[in-house]
Amino acid sequence: MSVTVYLRDDRVLMGPGPSNVYPAVTEAFTRPLLGHLDPSFLEILDATMDRLRAVFRTSNSLTFPISGTGSAGMEAAFVNFVSPGDPVVIAVNGLFGERMVEVASRLGASVVRVDFPWGSPVDPEIVLAAHPRPKIIAVVHAETSTGVRNDIGPISEGKGDALLLVDCVTSLGGIEVDIDSWGVDIAYAGTQKCLGVPPGLAPFTIGERARGLLVERPSSWYLDIGLISRYVDASGGRVYHHTAPVSMIYALHAGLGAILEEGLEESWSRHARCGQLLQRGLIDLGFELFAEEGYRLPQLTTVLVPEDLPDGMNEADVRTVLLERYGIEIGSGVGPYQGRIWRIGLMGHTARERNVALLLQALSEILKG
Repeated sequence: MSVTVYLRDDRVLMGPGPSNVYPAVTEAFTRPLLGHLDPSFLEILDATMDRLRAVFRTSNSLTFPISGTGSAGMEAAFVNFVSPGDPVVIAVNGLFGERMVEVASRLGASVVRVDFPWGSPVDPEIVLAAHPRPKIIAVVHAETSTGVRNDIGPISEGKGDALLLVDCVTSLGGIEVDIDSWGVDIAYAGTQKCLGVPPGLAPFTIGERARGLLVERPSSWYLDIGLISRYVDASGGRVYHHTAPVSMIYALHAGLGAILEEGLEESWSRHARCGQLLQRGLIDLGFELFAEEGYRLPQLTTVLVPEDLPDGMNEADVRTVLLERYGIEIGSGVGPYQGRIWRIGLMGHTARERNVALLLQALSEILKG
């Protein structure tokens, strides 16, 4: 039995997952395929890495897209730098901080978990005081599960000799990320958030100091940065490692190009304007915002589900009506907040004022019953 799935182009994806892609990205997928060692493709790969450096704001030579989603970036960040017994401090104020703990624990690290309430930012002073000499301090910049921004600068200033590892999955392209100025040693992101590209790649960058501390034979061959670097680094000649996802590289090249053509700061400003408009509108409709004021992400807004939903509806019913009647997808809560909050994304091409107006009008109509 065959099943045909049709893409509905009238839907506005405003959840925490894949965003509506930039038009140039859709066009990029129509390009004829090239071999992953074809000189013309390698030129596109090199240009894509240059664009990643611009968006990460780094001069790191080893900046490239890992073939895998953001979670592959997370695993690569740990598997290439953590040996059994290494002290690793991890700030946890949401699901993806918890996932960092799981990954580091599986590698045998001596994990120092520093917990903060979901919906609140991490306290840099508490994180820095958690261990006198950690090998790594890890933090999520934009916590996708809660809509909270964590400050990176103060942690960098006090980290000493520790490597600073930062999850930029939901922040890159949407709010300020400045790898070099912040002194970040290792960072990874995802394509499906503010970069406006489908899921499938994990932009990755490591600084020169971190590069000198790579584990010699990490437990993962596929995510071995030492081996991958021999393929992505043109200066040393290309050494085959794995078959790169050619069409996804096309797409990332196009998505980064759209952001840089708009202007990186303007992309941040557009996300900020739309996020502020949405959050003010939700408050006017009577919603209570979940993330702590002053640390709310503009690209991912979290709100408490109202207790007085109409006609016996539950929160999943509201999301279903939004999707089926209005063509709008928003996300549910996760972990302890599943069913208690909604996560509303304004990321990449979706961060448009018209989408904010559409959602607010739809919610108003649904809540009136």
